[in-house]
Amino acid sequence: MKFIEKFFNKYEHLFLEGGKYEKLRPAYMAMFTFMFTPDETTKKGAHIRDAVDLKRVMFTVVLALIPATLFGMWNVGHQYYLQAGTEVSNMEQFMYGFWKVLPMIIVSYAVGLGIEFYFAVLRGHEVNEGYLVSGLLIPLIMPVTIPLWILAVSVAFAVVIGKEVFGGTGMNIVNPALTARAFAFFAYPTFMSGNEVWIPKPETVDAYSGETILGALGQGHEIAYTWKEMFMGTIPGSVGETSVVMILIGAVLLLLTRVASWRIMVSGFLGAALMALVFNLWGANTLMQLPWWQHLLVGGLAFGVVFMATDPVTAAQTRRGKWIYGFLIGVFAILIRVFNPAYPEGVMLAILLLNVVAPTIDYYVVQANIKKRMKRFEKQTA
Repeated sequence: MKFIEKFFNKYEHLFLEGGKYEKLRPAYMAMFTFMFTPDETTKKGAHIRDAVDLKRVMFTVVLALIPATLFGMWNVGHQYYLQAGTEVSNMEQFMYGFWKVLPMIIVSYAVGLGIEFYFAVLRGHEVNEGYLVSGLLIPLIMPVTIPLWILAVSVAFAVVIGKEVFGGTGMNIVNPALTARAFAFFAYPTFMSGNEVWIPKPETVDAYSGETILGALGQGHEIAYTWKEMFMGTIPGSVGETSVVMILIGAVLLLLTRVASWRIMVSGFLGAALMALVFNLWGANTLMQLPWWQHLLVGGLAFGVVFMATDPVTAAQTRRGKWIYGFLIGVFAILIRVFNPAYPEGVMLAILLLNVVAPTIDYYVVQANIKKRMKRFEKQTA
């Protein structure tokens, strides 16, 4: 790595104050800090000095997403060859999915980071590492058949409207990745729903069914998959959302490194399970009749609770607030899923709704604590 460091040092003077490319210093520093640890640290003041910085946190989340990403690539190929009726090796299935998903990831990072660099240069501040996670999350929550130009427009909308207008990383009030999906869902619904968007259509097949489980249930159809297939993820769906096993592996990493809140994860699944159990007692339609534990295995619920709801920027900050925040996400996810089959992925709307409500939850939790302490104080001084 020494030769890379020498390369950066050789041209650093061009990006310093008075240098030829002074205005592009944020872009230069972004590349430098991506390769190396920043050489500027706080000297004084009330700052926490720790080995953990934003780059390490973002990189940890990216690592946690790798199992779901790799499995998603394989599953794309698996579903394709399954519909085509062709038996191929696991490696051939993976490579097919790899070449389908890789362009999505490249477009997501190219467009998103390009906009981030532009705003950094425009404002004269350093590029933050926040989009390292969003750049991978967005392709994983999209159908593999989505046109790349729609993906690019969705990314641009999410970064500009969902993030930069609020001031950039750490200032946004809603999750950028879910903002991209919501934009694509409502702006281009035919590319985001139906039974033909989740699997690339085999050329040798005239008619085929690529419905997701929630889509089928919403239409009153029976489930054609076993619980093992739901748990392992060998079912149609968004690229990274199908395998609960791989999502849980990522969750373990996030919890061991304390990057994500276990309170939000636990309360999110509890809220969803309780709401699904209530509907099981009612059982008015096929979605209500789906066993509560199967509700936790299908759709984007697990992925949303583990990777989206736990976003530290848009989630609740207080301990009690995290329990309330996660629980309500689970409840609303199932409510939307059951009562409006047109939006079976209720977790997307549930998280976006609670992102907006999270500051209010924290406010009332803090106010309740203040009142409690004031009463205790009044008793002691009485």
